[in-house]
Order: sequence, then C-alpha cells, then structure tokens
Amino acid sequence: MGIDGQEKQAVIGKFRLHEGDTGSPEVQIALLTRRIEQLTDHFQSHKKDFGSRQGLLKMVGRRRRLLEYLKTTDSERYSKIIKELNIRK
Repeated sequence: MGIDGQEKQAVIGKFRLHEGDTGSPEVQIALLTRRIEQLTDHFQSHKKDFGSRQGLLKMVGRRRRLLEYLKTTDSERYSKIIKELNIRK
C-alpha cells in the first residue's frame, strides 16, 4: 500500500510552488491527504488493522501541524490549499 511513483509525481506537480519543489508545506499536505484518503478506504474492509490506524493518526496530526504553520505564516496559501483539497468544510 502507499502512493505509487506516478501518482506521487502528479500530486507534487499540481501543488509545487516552483520547479524542483518537493518539500513546501503545500506539497507535504497534499501527499499526506492522499495517503490519509487511501488508509481511510483501507479501513472500510480491514477494521481491526490497529497498526495502520496508529500510523493514520500520526499522519493526521502531522498534516494538522503543517496546516497550522501555513495558517500562521500565509493565510492566503492556507485558504487555497484547504479549498483545493476539500479539507475542513
């Protein structure tokens, strides 16, 4: 399980700020969101996979911290990423 190389490159290409950008908060948040979506689907059929559930909770916490950082440093970029990824209604 995980994000394959092509899908990862597509996500990076969509959210990067400049050429060669792989570590900006937007890219990290987008990759974490995609992985969280995959794990959420995984739990529909594997309800007792508690090891993966712990990993999911860590990813959600990391994404939350990155979003909080982006919110305090640049609220315009924060609003844009929230809207594009459809997080937080």
